[in-house]
This record gives sequence, structure tokens and C-alpha cells, in this order.
Amino acid sequence: MTMTPGRLAGRTALVTGGSRGIGRAISLRLAAEGALVAVHYGHNASAADDTISDIEGAGGQAFAVHAELGVSGDAEALWATFDKQLSEFGARSGVDILVNNAGITLPRRIADVNEEDYDRLFAVNVKAPFFVLQHALGRLRDNGRVINISSGVTRIAMPQIVAYAMTKGALDTLSLTLAQELGPRGITVNTVAPGFTLTDINPTLQVKQVLDAYASASVFNRIGQPSDIADVVAFVASDDARWVTGQWLDATGGTHIGLPAS
Repeated sequence: MTMTPGRLAGRTALVTGGSRGIGRAISLRLAAEGALVAVHYGHNASAADDTISDIEGAGGQAFAVHAELGVSGDAEALWATFDKQLSEFGARSGVDILVNNAGITLPRRIADVNEEDYDRLFAVNVKAPFFVLQHALGRLRDNGRVINISSGVTRIAMPQIVAYAMTKGALDTLSLTLAQELGPRGITVNTVAPGFTLTDINPTLQVKQVLDAYASASVFNRIGQPSDIADVVAFVASDDARWVTGQWLDATGGTHIGLPAS
């Protein structure tokens, strides 16, 4: 995808989990397109500072939003901080682009999942984005964009992360339903689903055998990069995608789309 400088100029974006991994790449790309980016983080302030520094070093604009997700009152806290930081930045109130990217995983099969871990997973991956979106409704400007980051595991069976896959399936349904509700305001709601992506958040990808196996699952015979996902998100966030809503965009690099090539 060729970058179009200024395509998102004058717009404000919020990226949850925007300081590391795929979220960081999305923050950088949206800022490169001209958006003012609110980089949300839960615990790692230095990662958020680094991301903002990189954005500003490239001539973009960004600020940090700290809020722990998966706890009572998380959505209210996130938006209260967003509103405050946006005002201090001197920007007009409201948001044009909301990217629900923050999430945690649970690499266990069904027999090994306990209730505490299950509840925590759903609190962060399902409840938090639901209420973040609920509190965003009055802040989202007409013709805005909502982009939920899901996963290829809602299409590809992976028993070793069954509970995680369930949370992403719930997010997929939320996208479809909200697209219907927000369409009259010109707001699009779409899902972007990454596949195996190289980030430092996934320690298994530091093992060469695992990395090679994941790479071979793609028709391109390589592992995905965070920028691969960010480019898709940038398209969906732009006016070029104004006629696309309620869709599940596969960004897995063609992982397991058919039988292995002979």
C-alpha cells in the first residue's frame, strides 16, 4: 500500500493497546497519515512514551492515555483520561477513529482453563471493548470509523487457545451488529483479523521451529509483520473504505486457506 500523507489529517484516533506490537504499528501508521493519535496503554508507560516519541520524531502528533482494562469502571476511566488529555493538547473534543486493539491471550486447551483466567480473559477482550464502544457513542463524530482487531482463529480451529478464540468471535459479532446501528450516521464498523504476526509480546515466536511452522501456514511462506496489519487498518480508517462496513477482513496472509501446495 502506498502511503498518502494527510489522508487522515484533521482526525483524531484512539488506539487501545497502542504502545506495543500490532497496536504500536497501527498508532505509527495512523499518525503518518495525519491523524492525531491517542496511544492507550495499560501498564507499560515507557512503551507508550517511546511510541509517542517515534511519532513526533516523524512529524506526527500523539498523546498517551493510561487506563487498565478488565477492571470495574475501565471504560469510564479511559474516556475521562482521553477527554482530559485531548483538551490539554488543544484539540477539539470527540474522536473520528476508534481501534479496539488491546487484548490478552490464554494459551490453554479447554481442560486446563480455570474460571478465574476465563473471567479475566473475557473482561479484557470482550467486556472492555463493549463498554469502551458504549461510552464512545456520544464522542464518535459522524462518518467516523470503528475498527475491532480480531484474529484468524475465529476462522481457523486452534484448540490450544479455545477461550481466546471465543472472545474474538464475540468481537466479530459486535462489529456486525454495530455496523447496522451506526450506519445511519455514516460510521463504518469493521473487523481486521491478523494471523501469526511477529511481535515481542508472543514469546513462542522466539523459537525458530515455531516461527518456521507459523510462516509455512501462510501462502506467502512468511510470518506477518505488525506493519502488514497496520496498513489494512489504515485503509479501513480512510475515506477509501467509506462503502465497506460490517465486514471481517482477513489479514492472515492466506493462512490455511486450502490444502498445502503439492
